[in-house]
Amino acid sequence: MEELVRTLAASLVEHPDAIAVRTLDGEAGETVIELRVAPDDMGKVIGKQGRIAKAIRVVVKAAAIKENKKVTVEIVQ
Repeated sequence: MEELVRTLAASLVEHPDAIAVRTLDGEAGETVIELRVAPDDMGKVIGKQGRIAKAIRVVVKAAAIKENKKVTVEIVQ
């Protein structure tokens, strides 16, 4: 999942070398994936009204369901 998030983010940003993805264990067996990008690229990853961020979350959740996992994506500064 981490690589999927990294690939999606890299296709959106101008500074792909600044992408940092970290996997954490959340509550009740849930996996949390934190995505950090350069401050200049934050708007590109979030999108207007959060549409791109929602799309990233939908794709990752669909991939997680295939593996019978529960995954949440958080975009942090």
